[in-house]
Amino acid sequence: MSKYIIKRLLLSILVLWGVVTITFFISRVIPSNPATKWAGTRATAEQLAAAAEELGLNDPLPVQYVHYLGDMLHGDLGVNYSTKIPVTREILTYAPATIELVLLAFIFAIVIGIPLGIYSAKKKDKMLDHTVRFFSIGAVSLPTFWVALFFQLIFYKVLKLLPIGGQISSTALIFGEKPHVTGLLLLDCLLTGNFKLFWDAFRHILLPCITESLYPIGLVARMTRSALLEILGEDYITAGRSYGLKEAKILWRYALKNSLGATATDVALSMGYTLTNTFLVESIFSWPGIGSYISSAVTTLNFPAIMGVTVFGATAYILLNLLADIIIAMDPRVRL
Repeated sequence: MSKYIIKRLLLSILVLWGVVTITFFISRVIPSNPATKWAGTRATAEQLAAAAEELGLNDPLPVQYVHYLGDMLHGDLGVNYSTKIPVTREILTYAPATIELVLLAFIFAIVIGIPLGIYSAKKKDKMLDHTVRFFSIGAVSLPTFWVALFFQLIFYKVLKLLPIGGQISSTALIFGEKPHVTGLLLLDCLLTGNFKLFWDAFRHILLPCITESLYPIGLVARMTRSALLEILGEDYITAGRSYGLKEAKILWRYALKNSLGATATDVALSMGYTLTNTFLVESIFSWPGIGSYISSAVTTLNFPAIMGVTVFGATAYILLNLLADIIIAMDPRVRL
């Protein structure tokens, strides 16, 4: 097992290096002048030349690449051209809101997707099965931006039940401040006992979270159903039924356990997709996470911020895949 994990880690590092390399050179060949963003639009020629020298833009591209890799290994992802703040610090500031949104979407995917897949497999070719399959295909196929705008139209404009965006309402902060314990607002509200603020924050996160969780719910439901249909035809399942075991026990204790390998892989992949897809959702819902941060960085061609978010997203995706591989490898039936 240890040799397998080390091998996967080395391959993950190779993949991360490839992503960083491709993103670095693509961002550098785009026509732009980072010195202008650093020195300002009204900077003189001398100031622009000094800014280019300070940023190392006068060095050959391979030299800039080597310098960037060296700085990245020390945790330095560069400095934001607009705010003059280190990108690493800005990512750490924006990341908790994104992580909170993705984690809640992950919980929704597990709590809703797996039971849907189980009962869809149990009721194969019946109305419940057809309904779940229709929902799963729709959840996976619908464009995320369309779903987000549709939810805003229905729940904010028509029903007036949920806020259109943001992490918390301004009126909720009149008599208090946002708690800062873990960086996750909902958890911090619970830890500090601020339940009024928790309810306000929960109402704000609900729409973007449902939008985020639709894809993983549909994927998890489909894969759970597919894996269970194969397992429910095994001899030991038939033997369990002949012994008079309850159907719920057979489904949840025996069949589901043996289908978790394939399901874990799809859950990890869907969460990686959710993490990258959250950038678009955050922009639509004005969520103060990395999505909003990278949106402004892309529109202004802020290369250090773009590279920093790319490294963050690629690292998270690789770690999720590594976790899924380890879970599968724990199954003694799987040969490493």
